[in-house]
Amino acid sequence: MAHKHAAIKHLRQTKKRTEHNTNVKKSLTYLRKAALKAVSKKDEKEALKFYAEFQKSADRAARKNIIKKNSAARKKSRIVRAIQSINAKKV
Repeated sequence: MAHKHAAIKHLRQTKKRTEHNTNVKKSLTYLRKAALKAVSKKDEKEALKFYAEFQKSADRAARKNIIKKNSAARKKSRIVRAIQSINAKKV
């Protein structure tokens, strides 16, 4: 256990940040899965709604270094390709 006041404060801050970052990542996972589930149901409108939320959250998380920038881009790209596949199969 830390002895100095500053070290104890640092542990408190780290715990709080870790909890916040974990919640952000869980939220991203939920939105990504919801968008992909809507794609599997062929519900483009619902998928686009979840994608818009996911895109906003992923960009914010990448900007705050919760996830890496390329990870956010890769995940967004995969969801967009899945949504576009709905239209491709209709034609």
